[in-house]
Amino acid sequence: MKKYTLIGPFFQVVPMTGLPLKGAISDTQNQILPEAGILIKNDTIEAVGNFTELLSKYEDAHLIKLNGQYVCLPGLIDAHTHICYGGSRANDYAMRNAGKTYLEISKSGGGIWDTVTETRKLSMEELAQKTIERANHHLKNGITTLEVKSGYGLSVEEELKMLRAIKKANTITAPDLVSTCLAAHMVPKDYHGTAEAYLNKISTVLFPKLQEENLTNRIDAFIEENAFSKSQIAPYFEKAHDLGFDITVHADQFSTGGSEVAVNHEAISADHLEASTDKEIALLAKSNVIAMALPGASLGLGCAFTPARKILDAGGSLAIASDHNPGSAPMGYLLAQAAMLGAFQKLTNTEVLAGITYRAAAALNLKDRGKINTGMLADLCVFNTNNYNEILYNQGSLKPCMVWKNGTLVFDKQKN
Repeated sequence: MKKYTLIGPFFQVVPMTGLPLKGAISDTQNQILPEAGILIKNDTIEAVGNFTELLSKYEDAHLIKLNGQYVCLPGLIDAHTHICYGGSRANDYAMRNAGKTYLEISKSGGGIWDTVTETRKLSMEELAQKTIERANHHLKNGITTLEVKSGYGLSVEEELKMLRAIKKANTITAPDLVSTCLAAHMVPKDYHGTAEAYLNKISTVLFPKLQEENLTNRIDAFIEENAFSKSQIAPYFEKAHDLGFDITVHADQFSTGGSEVAVNHEAISADHLEASTDKEIALLAKSNVIAMALPGASLGLGCAFTPARKILDAGGSLAIASDHNPGSAPMGYLLAQAAMLGAFQKLTNTEVLAGITYRAAAALNLKDRGKINTGMLADLCVFNTNNYNEILYNQGSLKPCMVWKNGTLVFDKQKN
């Protein structure tokens, strides 16, 4: 059995190495490798460089010879999704377009609670299967790692059901699924108590079970008028922090306050930020919190985009995710959404690609992916083009033709 696998030659490899975690990035900083090969050992990258030189040095490697012009990116990372759910919110979408607000729809029986009701009807196995189907769809669009949230259970047992479904799905899907507990999505309508009491129950009963079953090491919460306030969430995040969970926050979507919570509780990321002002941008930029733009929610709700340009210019770190969910972001196509955000916010192509590769990896606290470099996972996303700029220029219509996960070809357009 051969020790190495050599793939190439690629017309261009875009390794995303040598770039900063924070702040603006010019396209001239992105060092593109021409006529390159990628050498893989088991599931990791052994070397990246000139294809002819690698072929000469590793002549006994298993060769996957590419005939044509191809560009290779690191496997894409979607660091914020809600793809474990039941039901549809097509009616919500119609009402929004007819003039109803997100809060009005929620108060009339739609919104998050509608999805909670439909999700609770499904068994763990049914939820796992739906998650698998959606994750496999993302794989064909170049996504090799997806974050997946709970939050449509909103009770100890129903949240456990969701997180067990995500864990089971992760044993079957080719993409890695990174689970997050979003039990603090809203106060469930069938809970007869205060928001504080609900959060206390979740933190004291559910958190230990998450650790016992190794279901997740990430805790999220929605800080908003129809969810939880800064003061209500503080003890919840303090308990999560004390137990060693990573923290992330749904922040500043409709009103500000969530980004302050993220900074105060040393969250890994603050996600949404559509309502963030210069004050919140400066606060985030001075911290280690990664700002995560969710352009899919802006497109689904018809609202402003995250002020991505200002965040980068202030020195912040920007990741970009799809927010794939049944309510506000049903499209679930990261590459198209990232390209649109770049056009509206005047982001360089390198800033956009950073947001869906190594900066997205950092938002998940993953240090082994997001770049094509020695020692990184061999997660590769390949496009049939001779210019990496074509990928964002086509705004999602140029789709990957091949995807490798952990050194294995898991999607080939010619065969699928």
